[in-house]
Amino acid sequence: MASTPQTLATTSAFEILGPVMVGPSSSHTAGALRCAQVAASLLEGRVVQVRFTLWNSFAHTYRGHGTDRALVAGILGLDTDDERIKDAFELADSRCLAYSFTIAGDDGSIHPNTVDIDMVDEFGSKAQVRGESLGGGKMRITRINGVGVDISGMYSTLFVSHRDAPGALASLTALLANANANIAFCRTYRTEQGGRAYTVFETDGAPAESVLPLVQELDVVDHATYIKLPGSASTLSPGVSTRELFDDGQQLLQACENMGLTIGGVMAERERRLLGAEQSLASMTRVLEVMKSETTSPIATPQRSLGGFIGGEAKLVAEEGVARYAAPLMGSVQTQAVARAMAVLERSAAMGVIVAAPTAGSAGVVPGCVLALAENLGLGDQQIMEALYCSAAVGLSLTTSACVAGAEGGCQAEVGSAAAMAAAALVQMLKGTPKQALDAAAIALSNLLGLVCDPVGGLVEVPCQNRNAIGVACAFSSAQLALSGIESLVPFDEMAKVMLAVGHAMPSSLRETAKGGIATAPSALAACARCGTCA
Repeated sequence: MASTPQTLATTSAFEILGPVMVGPSSSHTAGALRCAQVAASLLEGRVVQVRFTLWNSFAHTYRGHGTDRALVAGILGLDTDDERIKDAFELADSRCLAYSFTIAGDDGSIHPNTVDIDMVDEFGSKAQVRGESLGGGKMRITRINGVGVDISGMYSTLFVSHRDAPGALASLTALLANANANIAFCRTYRTEQGGRAYTVFETDGAPAESVLPLVQELDVVDHATYIKLPGSASTLSPGVSTRELFDDGQQLLQACENMGLTIGGVMAERERRLLGAEQSLASMTRVLEVMKSETTSPIATPQRSLGGFIGGEAKLVAEEGVARYAAPLMGSVQTQAVARAMAVLERSAAMGVIVAAPTAGSAGVVPGCVLALAENLGLGDQQIMEALYCSAAVGLSLTTSACVAGAEGGCQAEVGSAAAMAAAALVQMLKGTPKQALDAAAIALSNLLGLVCDPVGGLVEVPCQNRNAIGVACAFSSAQLALSGIESLVPFDEMAKVMLAVGHAMPSSLRETAKGGIATAPSALAACARCGTCA
């Protein structure tokens, strides 16, 4: 039988179970930081002046999501898990970085999470970069100095600014060829014939560092730099085509059958082939370490959130729920899962370090479910890791075939996706089949279909924390239905497309703009006016 064609899916599992980041939002905090981080790398000198122009969802919720701090942190070169992000303004002042923000408003023709970054470096060079945050910490650069480009960092990327002169491209490609760098894609963008040009080389593996100085020495070249992002293909192997790589649920089930492995087993093998055994183990160990901390520390030591709307709820559920309500209502394991999930949102909303899974706004569902059940079953770290790989496989399919960003698909894309990921992991942990795991994921998606994203004041606090609790309940019930032999009439791959279509049908007011739903209720508006943090 002929094999199903596959695309070059190179996203690491740790961009689905990740990034490890400071909250509260993977798209509006981590993704924004990465946009600024890449933008700053396109100038040769240290950035001394920057103006951020915010569009659409960014414009409406930037204060509540910490987008402003994250953008400044990215220019300063901080990573997504650097706890100094919350102090980015003070750090910028100490480094003499002048920064400002302009609110551009709404433009339906551009991505919901768009920022224009105008920079001046220490040598007086200027650059304007447009970045888009795609959800889950992913980003894309779409414009440089008014020229449309497409840079995602998913491949090892060499960016070259040069004159549009005869032989320029030939000289550049010859240098890469001599360095044994295999070019996967090469795109040149120019302002006009003989004017300014930008060439983006995406290669299979990172070229040797010695190549960059040689490129910079060419007469036609003004500036060249490598664009490197955590989880990008600078550490992966784009173009790898093995049976462990898959694009959708159908291919995933086929891989499980061919290899005699669980979904988590297939995903783990895929990651080992992409990252190598040592790095994949280190990355998953880091994820598990943060998940254990994020799900327990806020219960032991509650903290108030950035907006002051939440803090201490996880402890209430853990203590009161287990003591009085677990048996007649959710049961002890699900009660603990809910408490752990709510704890993650508390840490995230206080700008603590979490694992986006697949986003910061939905980060509690997967670790809450997996760790609570693992404790009940007495599973070791290796079994927990395989369950997390299972959730990552489901999240990878949703990321590539649908969306996981609230600004694009509503909360169904965030908590809905997380519930689907968790449901599949629960089924695997309880020895269900790969098909049952994907049935559970499809059921979870259908149960939360149409869930809107309406954060009060733009803060990832209310109703986000409670929706993580509902995501846990959805995952548990979906897993139990699938394990009981109930199949999803609509298969997982179709449900992903349905979710995407529903998300695109939602008005922008219900997609992370804080302009609809609960965010506009009189009580919510009054509370937001009192907190002083709302945008």
